[in-house]
Amino acid sequence: MNAAVVIPARMGSTRLPGKVLEDIDGVPLLVHVMRRAEAATQVARVIVATDDARIADLVERHDGEARMTRLDHQTGTDRVAEVAAGLEDDLIVNVQGDNLDLDPSVIDAVVAGLRQTHRQVVTPVVRFPEEHDVADASKVKVVLAQDGRAVYFSRQPVPSGGPWWLHIGVYGFHAATLQEFARLPQSKLECAEGLEQLRLIEHGIEIDTVRVARPATSIDTPHDLASARSLHSSSTLRH
Repeated sequence: MNAAVVIPARMGSTRLPGKVLEDIDGVPLLVHVMRRAEAATQVARVIVATDDARIADLVERHDGEARMTRLDHQTGTDRVAEVAAGLEDDLIVNVQGDNLDLDPSVIDAVVAGLRQTHRQVVTPVVRFPEEHDVADASKVKVVLAQDGRAVYFSRQPVPSGGPWWLHIGVYGFHAATLQEFARLPQSKLECAEGLEQLRLIEHGIEIDTVRVARPATSIDTPHDLASARSLHSSSTLRH
């Protein structure tokens, strides 16, 4: 089964508009993410899905592939689904465009999980790092069943008292399941939490997880951006 990465990218981030174009160690954030995705060994191609010509131009200037999408998508996964509908790949991996230092092996682990035939959606989780504040709403927590399925995602510290698992912003889909997601209406839980993956759970589509060793740095706020600029060097970000 062929796999492709599709990275949704837009200028209108609520907390940090235009963040994908922000410079980190001389390279735009989105290009860092592209390079990480391109280093994964289990995917055949990496595509950026965007509704903004400035982003498409940036991608092409850095020898990447960009596809223009509609302006009215409700979520990044809906944007990914539009691009994926025109691809022949069996597996689609949605990599969030702000995952600054995502380990390429995480993408490979998601693809490997999808190749287990009973799994339709796979996402990575990691033990909640001690240095993070569990009450930080930008750090999404996952409640896991004993078999590793995701029971719920929340910006709140659930379950009460832990143990807490941190969600990493990568979603792997079988292509048909991704298109099913895009046809579903937004759910009440999705809107309440601001987390699109809850659309799947509320409509009865199971999400399996893979446990990985380390988190990725998600750039959600101006503070995140400032921290990334001070902590990351070209030797740790470039390949």
